[in-house]
Amino acid sequence: MEYPEYRLFDTVNYQLEHFNKTDMLSAKIDGAWRSYSTKEVSEIVNKFSAGLLELAVSGNDFTAEGSDKIAIISQNRPEWVFTDLAVQQIGAILVPIYPTTNPIELEFILNESEAKYIFVSNEDLLEKVKSVNAKFLKGFYSFDQVEGTDHYSKVLDLATPELLAKVEEIKKQIPNTHTETIIYTSGTTGTPKGVMLSHANIVSNVFFSKLSFPFPDQPHTKVLSFLPLNHIFEKMVTYIYLFSGIGIYYAESLETIGDNLKEVKPNGFTTVPRLLEKVYEKIMSKGEELKGIKRALFFWAVGLGRKYDNRKDGGFLYNTQLKLARKLIFSKWKEALGGNIEFIVTGGAAASEKLLRIFNAAGIPVYEGYGPTEHSPVISVNRKQAGGTFFGTVGPPLDSVEVKLAEDGEILAKSPSMMQGYYKRPDLTAEVVKDGWLYTGDIGIWVEDKFLKITDRKKELFKTSGGKYVAPQPIENKMKESRYVEQIIVVGNDRKFVGALIVPSFKGLKVYLKENNDAPPENISNEELIKLPRVVKLIGSVVDHYNTYFNQVEQVKKFRLLPNEWTVDGGEMTPKLSLKRKVILNKFQNEIEEIYS
Repeated sequence: MEYPEYRLFDTVNYQLEHFNKTDMLSAKIDGAWRSYSTKEVSEIVNKFSAGLLELAVSGNDFTAEGSDKIAIISQNRPEWVFTDLAVQQIGAILVPIYPTTNPIELEFILNESEAKYIFVSNEDLLEKVKSVNAKFLKGFYSFDQVEGTDHYSKVLDLATPELLAKVEEIKKQIPNTHTETIIYTSGTTGTPKGVMLSHANIVSNVFFSKLSFPFPDQPHTKVLSFLPLNHIFEKMVTYIYLFSGIGIYYAESLETIGDNLKEVKPNGFTTVPRLLEKVYEKIMSKGEELKGIKRALFFWAVGLGRKYDNRKDGGFLYNTQLKLARKLIFSKWKEALGGNIEFIVTGGAAASEKLLRIFNAAGIPVYEGYGPTEHSPVISVNRKQAGGTFFGTVGPPLDSVEVKLAEDGEILAKSPSMMQGYYKRPDLTAEVVKDGWLYTGDIGIWVEDKFLKITDRKKELFKTSGGKYVAPQPIENKMKESRYVEQIIVVGNDRKFVGALIVPSFKGLKVYLKENNDAPPENISNEELIKLPRVVKLIGSVVDHYNTYFNQVEQVKKFRLLPNEWTVDGGEMTPKLSLKRKVILNKFQNEIEEIYS
């Protein structure tokens, strides 16, 4: 379990020595891409650290309790990384907060962490921060120019030669065991918990990941970053890129990802399944608009993709057809992603096996991985090497990470990447760290004694009134393979049978009705659409079809259609786009009662 004894901020000097890039970090400003070289980043970060010292920010005794906390609430941009590195270099601790965090959770995080200063991206987020009662905050700084608020460059302006020299002295003293960040997990229920991660925790995960899923040192490689840096997955992967000499380009927003991919032409990116589903849905909707031979060829290629199996030779005929499909159809999919994609890594929730097959068949390699914030985060990932990927699993454990299954199937992990604990909550820490093992709360099985497969969340298993246990996630993932099912949550705890709340794909429904000469009015509302008998019958047939994959007790007997998609802003999803089951069950109690009435 060897890994370098780096601190995360050592990546700057590492790059200066090995790569000295011209595009270490890049962002689009006023319509043009602006790149920061490694040298420029080094100078900015050192001045930033010196300015923080002038503001009396300190690592004190290099303990989680004694070190000052600096909060950040911002979309992805170079300034996010500048702040992270600057805070690290003086032994203070970064507390990242999702931009979508609601005011109640924001206030809790700022007060529990006792954050001394906060750096915000823009005016909207500044107003959100000012609306809460943050008892310990001494000041605000913004990355955008906001009237009446100091720009973050004011901190850099405080740097003096003496302070810069002091920064260098402090850097030498910081142990890699020092807490680097406290990441509050919003989770799917309950109060946020502050996960304490040290430099060693994250650095070990960086290098174990590089060892298992090679990111060769490639100074000319580029990636597009759009998953929130507040989440440990994107943050950890950021340091993989930096230690590998890979240039990072930040998407302007989730809405501009398509355009940014074409502009940057990256070699890879990380994502969550929900965004991958959106890409697929957009491609399919364009396919639906095609006519004649073009339409026939499109769906012929998609049909081939659904049959793709990376572990079996499809035979001469299939391989020949797939080669032709890649040339005629799938090449356009690759072009839409910039044309240079060599890898996409997905995590955070279960990816549809259907999507994995189709994208990989198209020559767009998608690798699914797994791991919680408490493990910095990666525990396992599918590999690039031949035989290293098994669709429907989250791959083999990282080299140097021990994994075993408890008697009830819960996944346990042990490695240097395991968190230091929950901030100020030793009681909660004791619940998940026992005898040196991290109890993940996820239920899994081994496939071929090598690949880890997640079957459900331990706390999400429910029991019907007949005493039968049901795991909702596999049912939901299967149902979502239908192009007519956008979102679904399976219910049935202490009930006679399994039911479901379903948000249909409204675009898909309209296409279906049009194809069957039953096109609805253009201005029909979602509420009206889900009441159409033909729509209810269609979704019923979809449910019946996918029910055949499950035992009688697991099959969805009744469902209710909902008119609006679940979102982060609506409170039904976490910032990493996982369903908040407790919230949804509470919010739609009436609809659930209708299922069982």
